[in-house]
Amino acid sequence: MRSYFIIFAVCLCSFTGFAQQNLKLWYDKPAGNWNEALPIGNGRLAAMVFGGAGKEQLQLNEETIWTGQPHNNILDSQGIVIPELRKLLFEKKYAEAQALSIKKMRSPQNGMSYQPACNLLLQFDGHEKATNYYRDLDISRAVSTVTYDVDGVKYRRTSFVSFTDSVIVLHIEASKPGVLSFQIACGKIQKNSTVKLSEGILKLTGTPGVAEGLEAKINFETLIKVKATGGRTTYGDTTINVTGANSATVYVSIATNFKNYHDLSVNAHNKALRILQHAVKRDYNDQLNAHVRFYQNYFNRVSLDLGNNESAKLPTDQRIRNFRNTYDPELLSLYFQFGRYLLISSSQPGDQPGNLQGKWNDKTKPAWDSKYTININTEMNYWPSELTNLSELGNPLFNMIKDLSVTGKESAAKIYHAQGWMAHHNTDLWRITGIVDGGFYGVYPTGGAWLTRHLWEHYLFTGDKNFLKEVYPILKGAAAFYVDALQKEPDHGWLVVSPSMSPENKYMTDTKGNGVSLTYGTTMDNQIVFELFSHTIQAAEALKTDMEFVTILKNKRDQLPPMQIGQYGQLQEWIEDWDRKNDKHRHISHLFGLYPSNQISPYRNPALFTAAKNTLISRGDVSTGWSMGWKVNFWARMKDGDHAFKIISDQLNLVSPDVQSGQGGGTYPNFFDAHPPFQIDGNFGCTAGIAEMLLQSQDGAVELLPALPSAWKKGSVKGLKARGGFIIDMEWDNHVLTNVKILSTLGGNCRLRTISPLGKLSGLKSIKASLENPNQFFKVDDIKNPLISPKATLKNVTEKPTLLYDLTTEAGKVYELKII
Repeated sequence: MRSYFIIFAVCLCSFTGFAQQNLKLWYDKPAGNWNEALPIGNGRLAAMVFGGAGKEQLQLNEETIWTGQPHNNILDSQGIVIPELRKLLFEKKYAEAQALSIKKMRSPQNGMSYQPACNLLLQFDGHEKATNYYRDLDISRAVSTVTYDVDGVKYRRTSFVSFTDSVIVLHIEASKPGVLSFQIACGKIQKNSTVKLSEGILKLTGTPGVAEGLEAKINFETLIKVKATGGRTTYGDTTINVTGANSATVYVSIATNFKNYHDLSVNAHNKALRILQHAVKRDYNDQLNAHVRFYQNYFNRVSLDLGNNESAKLPTDQRIRNFRNTYDPELLSLYFQFGRYLLISSSQPGDQPGNLQGKWNDKTKPAWDSKYTININTEMNYWPSELTNLSELGNPLFNMIKDLSVTGKESAAKIYHAQGWMAHHNTDLWRITGIVDGGFYGVYPTGGAWLTRHLWEHYLFTGDKNFLKEVYPILKGAAAFYVDALQKEPDHGWLVVSPSMSPENKYMTDTKGNGVSLTYGTTMDNQIVFELFSHTIQAAEALKTDMEFVTILKNKRDQLPPMQIGQYGQLQEWIEDWDRKNDKHRHISHLFGLYPSNQISPYRNPALFTAAKNTLISRGDVSTGWSMGWKVNFWARMKDGDHAFKIISDQLNLVSPDVQSGQGGGTYPNFFDAHPPFQIDGNFGCTAGIAEMLLQSQDGAVELLPALPSAWKKGSVKGLKARGGFIIDMEWDNHVLTNVKILSTLGGNCRLRTISPLGKLSGLKSIKASLENPNQFFKVDDIKNPLISPKATLKNVTEKPTLLYDLTTEAGKVYELKII
């Protein structure tokens, strides 16, 4: 017999300091490839540590080293073509519209590329014969370590990118005094770069190359200085030599002339030198401790324990290789936390947002320019930020959206003759908003609108009304664009986005065998515009402003198309029933309403929920890495933990570091997501998906363990965050909750949804599902009933019955429920 009791306690402190499992990626040999090197970063700077004994390499990045210069990629002539495209599409002349789009809608530039800075190179003569080699990345401390023995001496290198001093630090020590000798050099990557030594500082100055006809206007400078204890430090023309030292610390400072997307007035040398001079004055141990404290303020908010086994004694690449055949729960916890580590290390307030590769890139011509792809990938980078209790780290994305709301007025006005602002499917450091990759992939006018959902979500998780007031004009401007740009389609009189596409997919081929993607009223567009209008309406009502505009938005929202269920029982991707039964495309854009949005629910619209499941089954599991990350979240929202876990297992498939292309996903030896090639969004997608398996709050309640897989029989998670500002700790055994702790940061009603009963307890009220949650952070907007094809055969998904409880909370109090 189980008994229940609830404990109320006042607690104004945050949930920090959780005991963590072994959170180290470790290896028994140096990296032979970039996809084996280990990433460190502080948001602005990044490095990949190779860990060679005789030859060490740290490949370096600074977030504002990009090709190009201030510009926007818009042609006035594109605005003339839009009415012609709309006319052709409404006349059902789809192939003709596509051909015209390809011919006329190309932009002068397709986005600039993120660039590497240089390589820090260290030569240790005689260390090639090292034994007892070990290297790791401790993601609980954001520190990388290399140790080995040579001739009876143990050498140790510690690398980190200081959050507090804004430099890359490499500390080297030996177990005996006077034996440390090495040479430092700076390896050039950019052709337009020079290296020289001046006043004990190794200096590289550089500029990226020309891209798409634009000269690079970014100038950057890398400064390297060593501080040795004992021995002798000498200087060559382009090297620094340390001989017979006890220990040494190498400092690297990098800066550019970038101030913002339209201002390059910073003096790169002065900035880099100022940072370096400050850093070298600090005591190394104080520096390391300050760095770790800063990092752990974020990282320690969340812990995940799924159990342990003997696999943790193996190197990480071997554990990834073995995962499909040997269940390794600690590897899953490590994988989850690695995503949080990457977000903390690539997205700090005031910096640039993480791009396709976060902040880690070694190529001057990286895949997809390592820029911001905003038809899924950039958004996916920030899916873990709110739910895994890293809300502040959305700030770089919010700042970019604010920039785009300015530059996007030009594309709205010149291309679509509309008010407000918009952006297509790519942007870059210069905040371009025009069409990228021509008239097939690029005519996607809802990238900016998708981004805005992160602004509203931040408000729902934090309750920060000052933030909402600050960003409301951005929401209003994005909504105002569609008020003007929506077109009445001829068959039903619905208001639709035209022209547009369902990202990167095609629905037919023309007579020449060429794919046709251009259309109007795609399901994803309809969902995004519905959500944008709803968010803007709720924001205006919360701020008690713009009631006339609210009326306009409600009227327009009522005229949007409903979702449709096609002949195969699938959720239609397009306005017509064009879906292919065998379509395995990596983008499943029409399930935006399932995740990240909340328009498809098993409790509110089971027919759509069933259609979404049919779509997922049809698309299959294995795909590109980022697509599989998205599918983990889809299956979590389907409440199917076993299927979500299967896709995680598929993604934890070791990929050779040499593989640079393909559609099969997987994971590189250094835990980086493989598209392939490397894209960081897959890491973030899987981290968000694991969190969604444990906690959801998008559907009117805080749902505890909504998609717990069979393999996770016993475990605990602490510090996850729900909408309404509730921070949740949970323990479970035999798949049943045994302990729940809730910190209410905002107060208000906390509605809980569970599969197992929580009992009749003081303060908990069992409620009916029909009752709307009075907490406005949990408001769910009603959607239209779907249209269902007469050819469709639907058998609604049978969901496990759930129970609902309401708990009235006060801000700052902790509520603990123990089930014994």
